[in-house]
Amino acid sequence: MGSLSFEKDFEPSAITPRGLAPPGLIVNGDFGEMMRLKVSSTPTTPRKNLNLSVTEPGKNDGPSLDCTLMNYIDTLTQRINYHIGYPVNICYEHYANLAPLLQFHLNNCGDPFLQNTVDFHSKDFEVAVLNWFADLWEIERDQYWGYVTNGGTEGNLHGILVGRELLPDGILYASKDSHYSVAKAAMMYRMDFENINASINGEIDYSDLKVKLLQNKGKPAIINVTIGTTFKGAVDDLDVILQILEECGYTQDQFYIHCDAALNGLIIPFIKNMITFKKPIGSVTISGHKFLGCPMPCGVQITRKSYINNLSRRVEYIASVDATISGSRNGLTPIFLWYSLSAKGQIGFQKDVKRCFDNAKYLKDRLQQAGISVMLNELSIIVVLERPRDHEFVRRWQLSCVRDMAHVIVMPGITRETLDGFINDLLQQRKKWYQDGRISPPCVANDIGAQNCACSYHKIDYIIA
Repeated sequence: MGSLSFEKDFEPSAITPRGLAPPGLIVNGDFGEMMRLKVSSTPTTPRKNLNLSVTEPGKNDGPSLDCTLMNYIDTLTQRINYHIGYPVNICYEHYANLAPLLQFHLNNCGDPFLQNTVDFHSKDFEVAVLNWFADLWEIERDQYWGYVTNGGTEGNLHGILVGRELLPDGILYASKDSHYSVAKAAMMYRMDFENINASINGEIDYSDLKVKLLQNKGKPAIINVTIGTTFKGAVDDLDVILQILEECGYTQDQFYIHCDAALNGLIIPFIKNMITFKKPIGSVTISGHKFLGCPMPCGVQITRKSYINNLSRRVEYIASVDATISGSRNGLTPIFLWYSLSAKGQIGFQKDVKRCFDNAKYLKDRLQQAGISVMLNELSIIVVLERPRDHEFVRRWQLSCVRDMAHVIVMPGITRETLDGFINDLLQQRKKWYQDGRISPPCVANDIGAQNCACSYHKIDYIIA
C-alpha cells in the first residue's frame, strides 16, 4: 500500500480559518457509577426537540423531501451559536471540498496496514493520520498499531480489550469520573471492576487507588487513566499512578494502562508533554470530532504493535486480518481527519489551544465576578458552574447537567461574543429565578469545592478568594 504524507505547503483553498449487561443495570451519567434502577416497559413518546415535521418514509402527507431537509438545515444553522455544553468542534469549512466523496461507498474494513481486495477504501489516508498521532505521542512507526474508530467509546472498548487479552485475570480500575464507556467495557467483557473515588476536582483519588491495588495485589491491574474527565475536565496524573504501581510492587508485566484522552489528547501535547509511549502505557484514544472537528463521530486508537497479535484474526472473506471492534469502518472519516490535520498543522493547534484556554478563563472570571459558583481546572477548557434553575434555559444553551452542576466546554468555535450572550442571558434569568429571595442558588461546595461555591453560606469565603 502506498503512503500519504502531510505536505508542509498544504494550503486548502476552501478553509478560512461489558457480555450483555444484567437486566436493569444502568450506568449513571458520565461518572461510571453503576446503579440498579427499575426500567419501565412502557414505551416513551418520541422527543421532538427541534419541532420538525418529519413523516415516516413512504407517506406522502407531509412536506416535500427538499422542504423537510431545508427546514432541518435552517434549524441547525440557527442553533450553532447555542451549542456550548458538549465537546464538539463545529468550526470547520472543508465540507465543500470533500463533498464529492459522498458519491462513493468507502469502507476501511480490516487492518489499516493491509491491502483490501477492493479499491473503495481510504486506508492510505488512515495510515497517514495514524502516523501523525504516533509522532505526536512519541512511538516509532514500526512499533505501533492503530486504526480510525467510530468515536471515543470504541477507542476505550478497544484499549481495555487489549489490556484484558494481555492480562486475562486483570482487574479494571477507573475513577468514578471516568467516561461511562469504561464501566460499559467492564460489563461487556465481564471484567472485575474497581470503581475508584474521585477528588472534588474530578481527578482520580490516588490514595483510594493505592488501597485497592494493595487489596488486589495477587491480580494484574488494568488502569484507565483519564486525560480530561468528561464533566470537570480533570487530568489524572500518569506519573503519580506509575509511582503508586511501583510502590505497590507491580512490575511492568503486571499492569496495563489505557489513556482516555478523548478531548484533551489534542490539547495537552501542545502545553505539557504528558501523553507519551516512552512511558509504560499500553494505549491512547482520542475523539476526532471533538477538538479537531469532523461532521461524523470518529476517533483514533493507538496501541503497541507487539500487543495486537492477541486480538488479530484472519478473515478469509475480506482477505485480511482484523483486530478492530467494528469490522466495517467509515472510510470518509480518515480523509476528513487527514484534511483537517494537514490544513491546521502544529501552529494551528497551538493557536486553537491558547484561544480556548483564554476564553475559558474569561468565562470563569466573568461568572465569578457576577457571584456565580464556578470552577475551572488546570489544563482544562471545561467551565463548571451552578446548574441553571430553568429547564428551558438549559435546553436553549444545550447544557450538560449533573446534580446541581452544569458545564460549558469552550471549544475552538465558541467566540467571546457567544460567551457574552450566554453570560448576559444567565444574569437576566437569575434575577427572575431568585428575585423574591424565597429560593437561593444551589450550594455546590460538595461538587466543586467550598472555595468555588458562591451560595449564601460560602459567599464570604468565595468573595475573599
